[in-house]
Amino acid sequence: MRSILTSSISPVWHPPAPCTVRTRPLDTRAGPGQIASTLPQVSTEPPTQHLVLALSCPDRPGIVHAVSGVLAEHGGNITESQQFGDPSTGLFFMRVQVETAAPRHELEGALTSLAHDFAMEFALDEVGRPVRTLIMASKDAHCLSDLLFRQRSQRLPIDPVGVVANHPDLEPLAEFYGVPFHHIPVTQESKPAAEAELLGLVRDLDVELVVLARYMQILSDTVCTELAGNVINIHHSFLPSFKGARPYAQAHGRGVKLIGATAHYVTADLDEGPIIEQDVERVTHADDVAEMVARGQDVERRVLARAVRWHAEHRVLVDGQRTVVFP
Repeated sequence: MRSILTSSISPVWHPPAPCTVRTRPLDTRAGPGQIASTLPQVSTEPPTQHLVLALSCPDRPGIVHAVSGVLAEHGGNITESQQFGDPSTGLFFMRVQVETAAPRHELEGALTSLAHDFAMEFALDEVGRPVRTLIMASKDAHCLSDLLFRQRSQRLPIDPVGVVANHPDLEPLAEFYGVPFHHIPVTQESKPAAEAELLGLVRDLDVELVVLARYMQILSDTVCTELAGNVINIHHSFLPSFKGARPYAQAHGRGVKLIGATAHYVTADLDEGPIIEQDVERVTHADDVAEMVARGQDVERRVLARAVRWHAEHRVLVDGQRTVVFP
């Protein structure tokens, strides 16, 4: 409701102040028969881009100097920089955000030349560009709902191009957020055809990231290999570990004190891919199974959202069986 402010002081009339109009001086350079222009001049300067560079290479002296030199040669202003050298693998990792007006293809060309000299792998992207993401789920809605909500209201840097599920239960949720829903049932007999359909969607939708938001099917080695480094999974973590049906009931029966979640890249080794993020929450003997499930789902949502954000922002670099994360 709009508020109206009132005052007890009687209004006093004041004469209006004289109006002053400021104009730009006429362009006296106009030739005969031409109209002098007072319009602002249009800038011909190239627009500034905010880019993120993520790289890894064998560690050696001079890497930071060489990278910053290339960026400086292209008018780059570094706004954020993080680096790490892993003595156990001998690899060097770096993430840099830079503002530059240089054409992106010229910067990429210079970095490609540098990459050859340093045996370097690198990725150059726009800061904050939404990553085209396919989200996969089954029946549990908490992770899917959280990702879609964060993307819409908190600027999670993903572009959800579709939701794939092996059950139809979550179709209304996808429709609510305006995301196309693809029901792909999976049975032992239909799994090869279902995965072929999945890979077809990945290609047709130009998918960059696949998120398993409590998708209760195991991806084949073929899918894991084709999408390597671009699939993130979330699962519960218990100390000690409980597998199979009703893990929270098993954990409650053993009186666990910590429940948690792990987000990791998917590999052919089930639930053993490089870990991106983990978190835990303490529980007590007073918490029943329902309360433990609620707390577990909450920590799963948080962990998955952080992992997806960091991946989309190029903050995660794979270091063998581990990851380097620049949060």
